[in-house]
Amino acid sequence: MTSTTEPTEPLSVEQLSATTLLRFATAGSVDDGKSTLVGRLLHDSKSVLTDQLEAVTHASLNRGQDTPDLALLTDGLRAEREQGITIDVAYRYFATARRRFILADTPGHVQYTRNMVTGASTAELTVILVDARNGVVEQTRRHAAIAALLRVPHVVLAVNKMDLVEYKESVFAAIAEEFTAYASELGVPEITAIPISALAGDNVVDPSANMDWYGGPTFLEHLETVPVSHDLTTCHARLPVQYVIRPQTTEHPDYRGYAGQIAAGAFRVGEAVTVLPSGRTSRISGIDLLGGPVDVAWTTQSVTVLLEDDIDISRGDLIVPTKDAPATTQDIEATVCHVADAPLTIGHRVLLKHGTRTVKAIVKDIPSRLTLDDLSLHPHPGHLDANDIGRVKIRTAEPLPVDSYADSRRTGSFILIDPSDGTTLTAGMVGESFASPEPVKTEADDDGWDF
Repeated sequence: MTSTTEPTEPLSVEQLSATTLLRFATAGSVDDGKSTLVGRLLHDSKSVLTDQLEAVTHASLNRGQDTPDLALLTDGLRAEREQGITIDVAYRYFATARRRFILADTPGHVQYTRNMVTGASTAELTVILVDARNGVVEQTRRHAAIAALLRVPHVVLAVNKMDLVEYKESVFAAIAEEFTAYASELGVPEITAIPISALAGDNVVDPSANMDWYGGPTFLEHLETVPVSHDLTTCHARLPVQYVIRPQTTEHPDYRGYAGQIAAGAFRVGEAVTVLPSGRTSRISGIDLLGGPVDVAWTTQSVTVLLEDDIDISRGDLIVPTKDAPATTQDIEATVCHVADAPLTIGHRVLLKHGTRTVKAIVKDIPSRLTLDDLSLHPHPGHLDANDIGRVKIRTAEPLPVDSYADSRRTGSFILIDPSDGTTLTAGMVGESFASPEPVKTEADDDGWDF
C-alpha cells in the first residue's frame, strides 16, 4: 500500500482557479467497494491529511485489521462503521493539479436508492461499481436507469475486485459488454469501462501491473480528463427569485432588487426579460454581484437583478429572457423516482416544489411503471412504491413555467412533498425519457380535478 504520511504541497488559489470543477457520484450494490474506491482515490492522490489517516488506522486496528480500512474515510456515521455499509450520501471535496472535484458517495442498498437520486441529481459523471465476481445485477441496472433518467452525461463502469477473479480480461470484457448494451438502450450518451481493484489500488490512481491487457486510462486519469461542458451561451437563461431586496434607506430610497441564484444560462444588462407566471415584461437595468455592479452574470452565480419597471415580483417567480420564455402550464407529465416509504397513488394531494415556488397539486394518473429487468412498461399500475420509477400526470393549482428536463436539469425538475409533514415523496423530471408511457386517454383529463 502506498504511504501518504506526508501531505503534498497544497495548490495555490491561482492554481485552483485555473482548474475546472467536476461533480461526480458513486453508486453500486452492497459490498461492491464504493467507499473503498473513494478512500483509495483520496489516499493515493494524496488528498488525505495525516491526522485523518492516523484516525482511520487507529479505528482499523481497534476492529482487528492489520491495514487501514480506507472505506472509513467516507463512512463516517456510527451505524455505517458498525455494519460496514454506506447509509447516507457522503460528500467529499478534493483537488489535483488538473481539476477540482466534488464527490458524492451514495449507498448501495435498494432501500437507499433515493439517496443515489440525491447524489447524482447535480453530477456530471456517475461511477457505477460492479463486483467482478457477481457481474451486472438488478441494482446495477437500477443505478444505470437513474443515471439515464437524470441525464448524467458521463457514466463510468468500474469493474471492481479484479484481484478476486485473477485479473482475467475475459471476465471484465463480458461484464463491460453486458452493461454497455443495457445502458446504451437506456440512452446513456457515454460509457467508459475501467477494470480496477480498489483494495489493492490497481488502476485507481496508478496503472496496474496485473492487467497489462488494459490500455485505457486509470480511474483518476479519466476523472481528470473527461470533458466538462459549461457552454453558457446555449443554455436557457433562468433566474428563480428567492428574495426581494427593498432596503428603503436614505442611501437607497428607491432600490428594488430581485435576488437569487442563476439556475441556467446568462443574463446581461439591457436584456429584455419576462417574469413568470405573470407574464409581465421589463428590461434589466443593473446586476449586482458580490456587492458591485457587473454587466453579465451566469449559471450558479448568486446575483441581484434590477429592472427598469416597478412590477409585482415575489419569491417563487422566474425571470427569463423574453425571447426564450418557457410556456406556463398546470398539467405536467414527467418521469419520477418515488423515494418515500408510503406509496404514491392516483388522487394523491401533494405540494409540488419547482425552483423557489411551491404550489398545491394532485396526481391525476400514473400511466406506467418501469420494469428494470427488461425495460418494459407496466401500464397503469395505480401506484408507485418506494424506489419505483414511472410516469405520472400532475395537475397544479397554479400555472408553472417548466422546461423539459432534457433541456434544463435545474428548471425541468421538481419534487413532490407531503403537505401534512413536509416529507419528500417523489423526485420528478419533466417531459419525455427512455420510459415513455403508452398513450393515455385524454377525453376526461380535466373531469373532477379542478381546484
